[in-house]
Parts: sequence; structure tokens; C-alpha cells
Amino acid sequence: MAPESLLAAVDLGSNSFRLEIGRIGSHQRIERVEYLKETVRQGNGLNSRQELSREAMERGWECLARFGERLRGFDASHVRAVATQTLREALNADEFVTRGSQLLGFPIEVIAGEEEARLIYRGVASSLPPSQQKRLVIDIGGRSTEIIIGQHSQPQQVASFALGSVSWSSRFFSDGALNKANFQAAVAAAKQCLTQAQFAYPGTAWDCAYASSGTANAVADALTAQGLDGQVITPAKLRYLYELLLDIGHVERLRMPGLKEDRRPVV
Repeated sequence: MAPESLLAAVDLGSNSFRLEIGRIGSHQRIERVEYLKETVRQGNGLNSRQELSREAMERGWECLARFGERLRGFDASHVRAVATQTLREALNADEFVTRGSQLLGFPIEVIAGEEEARLIYRGVASSLPPSQQKRLVIDIGGRSTEIIIGQHSQPQQVASFALGSVSWSSRFFSDGALNKANFQAAVAAAKQCLTQAQFAYPGTAWDCAYASSGTANAVADALTAQGLDGQVITPAKLRYLYELLLDIGHVERLRMPGLKEDRRPVV
């Protein structure tokens, strides 16, 4: 298919880089043509000085070079590349973005958390059937979590919080131990980080809730593999997985059915 008839989106996440290529199909909906994903784990590459390590930058650049090969011939107006929390935090983000844009062949935009939340909601809404309901969307990424309330295709309230699967794994489970002490510390820190959300997103403000991103999918896959309904995540089901992890005891021994290998270090 000729590049001039295609659209492309590049997402530089904290855990994975993704390239999605699509075309405008019937009813003006974008239909996926190709999807590429590479686990880069840039979020693990931030040092104590809030700088990306050279190794982390090289991993990202190598991936972007491969994406750039696939995007050769695309019109600049048909490609958007965005970076999220890791590059919002990294003090040497400019160095990575400058070189990365050259390798990709298109400019990379480091977007604010609120813009990330807006785009997440639009993406989720596009995959759902029309509804008058007010929707709560939660996206747990590698280093940030976005929470949005919207209706139809329009987000009405957006927020981004600096916690995610990569940052919490390295901060509270760096020893690999899956024990009560590590979990309690991680939960306490998450509650503190999300205090504002408790008041800003009360249950009376929305009708139904959706989770998006790889983190939610990993939980859903693990639940399904245990014979549970992975399409609906509840506190009781999370408690069930928590008890399983305590029994396993360490990330190195973690071989849970349904859990992909690239998710194991940031479970």
C-alpha cells in the first residue's frame, strides 16, 4: 500500500515504543494496517540525576531507526510521534529527541501529561460503541497514570500522575522480592500520589469505568489464564493475583500463566 494513503503514529512510552500504521476506512474510521512494538524500557534508564543513561538512549535510538526504515516515504503531515513521562522527566531529553528525530525521519514531540490523557481518551472512545454514559478511563503506563472523565468522544476532565509500572517496580521491588513489605510500601506511595484523584474523580461523576494500556491488558490476561473473567477487573480479583504473587515470592520465579515475558519485570 502506498505511503501517501497511510497514517502513522509513533508512541515513545516508558516501557515500550510502538508504531501503528492505518488508513481511513469506511465511516471515516482509521483501520489498522500494521502494528510494531518493541520493549525498550527507557523508564528504567533514568539515573539519580534524572538523566537517561547512554545505554537507555541507544536502545531507544536503535528502535527509532528501525521505525524510520518502515516510515520511509511517508508524508510529514501523515505522521505524528509523541513521547511521554520518561522524556518529560529526563533532564537530557533534548539530546535524545534531537538524535531520535533524525533517525525516525520525523519530529518527536514531548507532550504534557494532560495532552497524553486527552489522546488516551479519544483512542478509547473510538473503540467503544456510542453511549450517553459518562466514562472514566484509567491508563497505567510505565511512569505515569492518566485518569480521564469524558462523554462521547470528548474528554471533559483530565489528569496525569507520576506513577507507573516501571517506576514503581524499580522503586519498591528493586530486590525482586514479592513480599508484603514491598507491596505495602508501593500501595502507600500510590495512595499518596493519587490523593487528589480521590476528590477530583468521585464515583458520582461517572457511569462506567474502562482501563487501557499494556498494564491493564497484562492483568486481564493473567486473570483469564486463572479461569477468571479478565474483561472485568475487580478489587477481589486483584487480591487473588496479589496472593499468587506472594506465594511465588520473587520475580525470578515468576512464571504465571498468561503473563508475557516482557511484562514479568514490571508486574
